[in-house]
Amino acid sequence: MIKKFLALLCLVSLPACAGPTILGQSPDVTSVSNEGLPEPTRGDLLSSNRPYLIGPFDKLKIDVFGIDDLSKEVQIDASGRLSFPLIGVVEASGLTPKELADQIEIRLQGQYVRKPEVTVNLEETVSQVITVDGQVDKPGLYPVIGRMTLMRAVATAGGTGEFAKLDDVVIFRTVGGQQLAGLYNMKAIRRGNYKDPEVFANDVIVVGDSQARRLFRDLIQASPFITTPLLILTR
Repeated sequence: MIKKFLALLCLVSLPACAGPTILGQSPDVTSVSNEGLPEPTRGDLLSSNRPYLIGPFDKLKIDVFGIDDLSKEVQIDASGRLSFPLIGVVEASGLTPKELADQIEIRLQGQYVRKPEVTVNLEETVSQVITVDGQVDKPGLYPVIGRMTLMRAVATAGGTGEFAKLDDVVIFRTVGGQQLAGLYNMKAIRRGNYKDPEVFANDVIVVGDSQARRLFRDLIQASPFITTPLLILTR
């Protein structure tokens, strides 16, 4: 009997101590290994990160060294293209800024400019974003530039809210056309029990709600003259 109890206790405690638990309850969510969510492919991101890939409606600053008339800010259109002087339409979506600069150099070289030196810098992105929702101070869409982790994403959204349930943080991700969901424990991450997972463009992060903390707040507000301690069991 004791062995059965200990085994059950281990199963209950596992999500709080070990790595992420992967949700597979819904037919729309695929279960994967306990190693954590896999990284999305280049095709999944269509246009993200490591290094940054240009996407629709991104704003870029393109500089052609020594030629001010060709240095300008441009915005990628909805189809992932940009129009540039002399060379016309360029397919930019899915390229890194360096790859785009190389393409512009190739098309300018010889016919228009002897040895063009082109640099492309990201000014503003709306295609490479994550969604942070639930119990955070500032839910919304946030750009992903460079490497971003779960803790950084939540911090970017203003940190966790008053009623956040830190052992109930879910990352939704699409990989290879399949929707995956991983359950993470931010308390365990902060303690160093497992590494802070990387997040990618198009991820949706939802910080859970602690009903026990809400109940405690409501009890305090409803009973301002409590003279004996209130005891509430929480996980």
